[in-house]
Amino acid sequence: MEAPAASSTLAGGGTGMKRRWGIILALLFAMPAMAGDDAPPKVSVSPAVDPHAIYYIRYDHWTEADERGYGEFITAIGVSACNTVNRCLHDPANPFRATDPPDAYFESDCADLPYVLRFYYAWKRGLPFAYVSVVQPRGWTRDMRYARAGNAVAERVTADSGHDNGYGLMETIRDAVSTATFRIHPDLETPLEPDFYSPAIAPKSIRPGTVIYDPNGHVATVYKVEDDGRVRYLDAHPDNALTRGFFDQRFVRAWPAVGAGFKNWRPVVLVGYRRERDGTLTGGHAVASSNGAIPDFSVEQFFGTGPRPADDDWKSGTFTLNKQPMDYYDFVRARLAGGKLEFDPVREIQDMVQSNCADLHYRADAVVLALNAGMQNRDQPGHLPPNIYGTDGDWEVYSTPSRDARLKTAFREVRDAVGRFMAFYLANDPRLKYRGANLAVDLLTAYDRTAAQCVLGYARSDGSKVSLSFEEARRRLFAMSFDPYHCVERRWGATDPKELATCRDGADKRAWYAAEQNLRNQLERAYDEQMGFSLGDLTSHAPGTGVAAAPDTDVRAFLWTMKNRVRPQQVAQ
Repeated sequence: MEAPAASSTLAGGGTGMKRRWGIILALLFAMPAMAGDDAPPKVSVSPAVDPHAIYYIRYDHWTEADERGYGEFITAIGVSACNTVNRCLHDPANPFRATDPPDAYFESDCADLPYVLRFYYAWKRGLPFAYVSVVQPRGWTRDMRYARAGNAVAERVTADSGHDNGYGLMETIRDAVSTATFRIHPDLETPLEPDFYSPAIAPKSIRPGTVIYDPNGHVATVYKVEDDGRVRYLDAHPDNALTRGFFDQRFVRAWPAVGAGFKNWRPVVLVGYRRERDGTLTGGHAVASSNGAIPDFSVEQFFGTGPRPADDDWKSGTFTLNKQPMDYYDFVRARLAGGKLEFDPVREIQDMVQSNCADLHYRADAVVLALNAGMQNRDQPGHLPPNIYGTDGDWEVYSTPSRDARLKTAFREVRDAVGRFMAFYLANDPRLKYRGANLAVDLLTAYDRTAAQCVLGYARSDGSKVSLSFEEARRRLFAMSFDPYHCVERRWGATDPKELATCRDGADKRAWYAAEQNLRNQLERAYDEQMGFSLGDLTSHAPGTGVAAAPDTDVRAFLWTMKNRVRPQQVAQ
């Protein structure tokens, strides 16, 4: 999660939270358990005394070659092994790394990452850069990051050539933006244009550097599109970690006002500048292209490929390719694969398990952050926040309900995928690229082998270690507490009395943990609902307090029941 952008309607919301994150992260990195080659330096780069770090503009616009170069820069980082923003920009994958002093420290959360990478490339290549510095909600909201009617751009800033230090500019940009910056209707260009536009779902439009916005509060950057249409992305987190994944149902569709989905950087042209004797450009301002002037602008990802429905009827839009109706996620994949939809089931299950393992490790880091702050030692508040998915204060920083919901959605998608692949297999569906003799057995083998490579664990309240397999973590998934006031054992879903013996939670916290079960079962993140439940509300199952049953995520059980199922012609043979 990250702080809201600054706005006259939310005084101090952006920079205050970002600076507080900086203090938290500095404390976290200073702890011995987190120390290492990625810890912030004791002496940071000083914007005031480093003349080589000045941002100079040498070209008044980005060419197609510049955009290709930016895409190659993003891809190189994506396919590297770097795992924090700082390491990535000091990694050999970054062709500009030698221009930065060794003690330069780079950080980013998910909303900052597209801006950090785009500005960094513009800075090193002498290209113009402009950004939205203030957004305002379209209607009342308690939090612009989750404004139901979306936001509008109130102010834009052109990065100043020849005066500003690039490192300082990067920090200024990071303080200004949040996921609220992305929450804009694709048609909205007034009073000012946003930084991004909605591209067509096409191979040349969805490319390295494209941004994906999940309106539930997350942002990722595409670094590669596979030949089979799968989209690989990078995302950053408040602890500066950088992870990778595939575009899937974790990135939900939503009504157009909140601007969900794929976004490309809007072209800008610097005008009114002065060319200095050394060839640099100073002064002037960047003019953003309108939607109508952008060749691949399209709203099909919101409304479908047929006649455009009204905004409030956006769900009625349909997706058709080669005269075949498809759901949205299949449509994206088929379009990006050049019109065909094919699945290599064994490889896909392996990739999904690896991605979920990475997300489990990221969750572990988030839990450690709360433990290091001593949240588990504080008294349980009498009420949950007004909304557990989007709020502020300690709950915003240390709880994990939204993160956990994304993780659970990913595990459910693995289960849904194996069910779908088996249905294709038994129906001899040509979309399945599989030549083996028994798909269920091969999928089960691939699942188990990949899961066995996922090493997990945590330290109990007394410091003793607990090892968890991937499958054990899956079984505990809906028992893992998102509540930062609970002991670490409950944060990891412990139910065995021996494992729970070291938990110091009293009767009140135990009651809260039990009462929050229905909220843990819920995958949907309802940011616009009033919550603020008391213990009594939860135990009486008041409206909005979750669902009674968790969805099925048991891949092994399903495949075990299918292990004797083979294609009809194989039986005949």
